Amino acid sequence: MATLLHIDSSVFPAEASASRSVTAAFRRTWEEQHPEGTVIYRDLATDPVPHITADAWSAGYADPSERTARQSAAFAARLELIEELEQADAILIGAPMYNYTVPSTLKAWLDSVLLLGRTAGEAPSAQGTPTVVVASRGGSYAPGTPRENFEFVQNYLEAVLRNTLGLDLDFIVPELTMAPRNPAMSELTPLFETSRERAHTDAVTKAKELTERLAANSGS
Repeated sequence: MATLLHIDSSVFPAEASASRSVTAAFRRTWEEQHPEGTVIYRDLATDPVPHITADAWSAGYADPSERTARQSAAFAARLELIEELEQADAILIGAPMYNYTVPSTLKAWLDSVLLLGRTAGEAPSAQGTPTVVVASRGGSYAPGTPRENFEFVQNYLEAVLRNTLGLDLDFIVPELTMAPRNPAMSELTPLFETSRERAHTDAVTKAKELTERLAANSGS
């Protein structure tokens, strides 16, 4: 049965998080379509992974027999995350924009799973895994908008997830999420509502497409 790796990183709970509401819609559809499948879930806000340390980093390039006790312990935590990535048949990531880029907790996860010679390099071990990123943001940073040059979520994740880890990457972008709460953006609320509805529709559609694609590839 197929395995979905689901990662959330919003600091806000489900009822207050745009990214969590969309990843939840994707996951519900995935589980409805694939009830016998497996979901590996990591909530990086409530259970953050350690930020990379010198021991964790250097252990990845040291002979296992020559690692110190501290290196071995640090690398064991990285290895768990790397193996989850490699086991996944599909990946779902909630990546809200905080101060123009991804949450530090998501960056910490990426620092742990990116290992040259294994998950990165000439033949990345998770290469080709279909990956959907819900990149929510309070405003709009789309091409042609005044803050286009402040967009460091999609650009960064393109470089890391697609170009480095070799994942088959797709984005869902709920935007203008601050419009209902910021009086200065109130006139943009209808655009936010349209964006939110489109994001939830895209989540359901992409989840169905992925389960059908995986089922076809498995011959089931």
